[in-house]
Amino acid sequence: MKRPSKYHQKSLSLFLLSFFFVLVLAGPGKAQWFHQDSGTGYTLFGVSFVNIDTGFSVGDYGTILWTTDGGRNWTTQTSGTRNSLMGVYFADANTGTAVGLGGTILCTTNGGANWESQNSGTDNSLYGVSFTDPRAAGTSANNRTAVGDAGTILRTTDGGATWTPQDSWTTNSLRGLSFPNAFTGTVVGASGTILRTTNGGTNWSPQTSGSTRWLCGVSFADANRGTVVGDSGTILRTTDGGATWTPQNGGTTHNLRGVTFPNANTGFVVGDYATVLRTGNGGANWVSQYVWPQDFLWGAIFINWSVGTAVGGNGTILRTYTSGYGVEERDKPDNAGMPDCGLTAKPNPFTSFARVPGHPSDRFSLYDVTGRRVGVYKGDRIGEGLRAGVYFLRAESGKGKPVRVVKVR
Repeated sequence: MKRPSKYHQKSLSLFLLSFFFVLVLAGPGKAQWFHQDSGTGYTLFGVSFVNIDTGFSVGDYGTILWTTDGGRNWTTQTSGTRNSLMGVYFADANTGTAVGLGGTILCTTNGGANWESQNSGTDNSLYGVSFTDPRAAGTSANNRTAVGDAGTILRTTDGGATWTPQDSWTTNSLRGLSFPNAFTGTVVGASGTILRTTNGGTNWSPQTSGSTRWLCGVSFADANRGTVVGDSGTILRTTDGGATWTPQNGGTTHNLRGVTFPNANTGFVVGDYATVLRTGNGGANWVSQYVWPQDFLWGAIFINWSVGTAVGGNGTILRTYTSGYGVEERDKPDNAGMPDCGLTAKPNPFTSFARVPGHPSDRFSLYDVTGRRVGVYKGDRIGEGLRAGVYFLRAESGKGKPVRVVKVR
């Protein structure tokens, strides 16, 4: 059989690359969420990241997972409990708290190498936990709040050595909470319940949500601007600290479980049947993003406007480096939350390496189509030494929209 000529070999390689390129970017919704191997089949309910690389996730049967490389590898930690863990929050890479069924509270001060059980003083299941902004002046990682069934709100100011119940003035189950600063917090739960504190939980006051649905998640970017999500596609928005709540149209009737706003305008919602919604304008418009696998999603966290992780059923962990969007979608009008710093790569496609004009000494990361970071490069040598493929270029500073680059040989 006659061997193909070098010309035909090169043409075939370029054709296969082009075909691969189409497969990568032409999927439904063209979203860029990459599936990660969690190493477990248990449902994951909560997730917390302290930076782009270091994060934790918790779930059924006491599952705790840990990563230090953005989810490329997830390691199981020993929790010491078989109770399902529903929420987790880390103030830094070492200090974290997880809460769960039957009043379970676990604490670590060494990044999960050891988890210690703490006495919650209740058998009520706990679903959410938050540190009250340990990075704010005059506060510390010792101040934490947890919420759960039968109106339970617990507060500690000594890192969990003692947990004190606070009066919520409700018996409704409470599912989510958000503290944008040391004193201001919001809790949500069953039957449209929304509670607000402005003194660190010494007093909680009910707010009028205008809904009777289960409210499952809440995220405040600052003391005034916040979003609540819940059953049957419920999305509520406030810009006045909850004095008024306005319904928003997310375009779905699926139950929504989690919400995260890395800034006042850019937000993400996750829910049943792999629902992922994104807004770049504070919820004036919500856009659905396609993800695979099609499992229920229970929680999400974005460390900045572009890098985020979602978790859910059957051990599902999803990761994005591009705000959930394929590169061809990033300039749509509804992507107003994406900063544009004029980031480009030339030439593109390239054969040896590309350059970022005006940024020869700046550092840039390249990610492959699975979301794995394959290298860090200076702006005058992007992709040097890499094999041919499709990659995503992102400034280490986090500024500028991600850029798709193609190396052809």
